[in-house]
Amino acid sequence: MGRGTVMMGPAHSLSGAAAWLGVGAAAAAADHPMPWPVLVVGALITAGAALAPDLDHKSATISRAFGPVSRGLCGLVDELSHAVYKATRGPGDPRRNGGHRTLTHTWLWAVLIGAGASAAALFGGRWAVLAILFVHLVLAVEGLLWRAARVSSDVLVWALGATSAWILAGILDQPGNGSDWLFSGPGQEYLWLGLPIILGALVHDIGDALTVSGCPILWPIPLGRKRWHPLGPPKGMRFRAGSWVELKVLMPAFMVLGGVGAAGALNFI
Repeated sequence: MGRGTVMMGPAHSLSGAAAWLGVGAAAAAADHPMPWPVLVVGALITAGAALAPDLDHKSATISRAFGPVSRGLCGLVDELSHAVYKATRGPGDPRRNGGHRTLTHTWLWAVLIGAGASAAALFGGRWAVLAILFVHLVLAVEGLLWRAARVSSDVLVWALGATSAWILAGILDQPGNGSDWLFSGPGQEYLWLGLPIILGALVHDIGDALTVSGCPILWPIPLGRKRWHPLGPPKGMRFRAGSWVELKVLMPAFMVLGGVGAAGALNFI
């Protein structure tokens, strides 16, 4: 992964958490407030899900999160993404050697992954919910505590993720704590779990669109002669990953916005 083309893990995770806290504030303003466990768990899931689109790159933060399993999965997703790119590219799309920043960096992928998680939670019961929480909490640790996670034992991070998933699921299961937030029909508990996953993926894509390479968020919708048009602001407004813009402007801004969103979601402002 070339330096300067992709936002760093901490920035992605912070932006994801801030986005969910903003959704919490909007939900409170719309008289459909999130119980605090939904706010906390959703923010953590979104922070983790904001790393997931980089499943198409073997050097990404997510590739290290689950050892050989995640490294192998990243390799498979890279090959799948490259195959889809070659099969669907338009006459204006360039030839390329790998699948990074193609299939997994689109709105369609985000929706499919989120819908799949909701279906798993709906039909898979408690163990499916625990698995979804575990995966995304480990990713949240990898993203939010990036440097600390990299020097710690993988087993320690996994144990933290598993313990936190078990505790948070137990809290959510309590009446009024949010297992049935937004979808309150019989048997619809945890159907909302797909929403922070979709949001995290989309926030990741938007973040990558701000960097020098852009991001093909709208695929498969064609734009001119391209199906994989790398969307982004004008070239002069883009930044390089790891630059002072990301470290000194965006990351502090995400922290502030997250704090404001949390305060609004909990009716403190």
